[in-house]
Amino acid sequence: MAAKAVQVRVSGRVQGVAFRWEAQREAIRLGVTGWVRNEPDGAVAAHVEGDEEAVDAMVAWCRQGPPAGRVRDVAVNPAGVSGATSFEITN
Repeated sequence: MAAKAVQVRVSGRVQGVAFRWEAQREAIRLGVTGWVRNEPDGAVAAHVEGDEEAVDAMVAWCRQGPPAGRVRDVAVNPAGVSGATSFEITN
């Protein structure tokens, strides 16, 4: 069972720059589960859960994003653990 879960909202130039694909790749590398999706307003939202260190590392990655992106702001809020078993790109 995951020890920590957060909702993350990333704004800036984060759509059309492979943010979701790179986030999924990083999540798998870190061993966290959850999802990532584009939002209608141009932001990217994610639910991340796993052990505290891995979740914190994923949030740190979101603050940088992929090379082609430009992160302006990252909002992080505590969330309930969903029991996800993978990290998926959703719509």
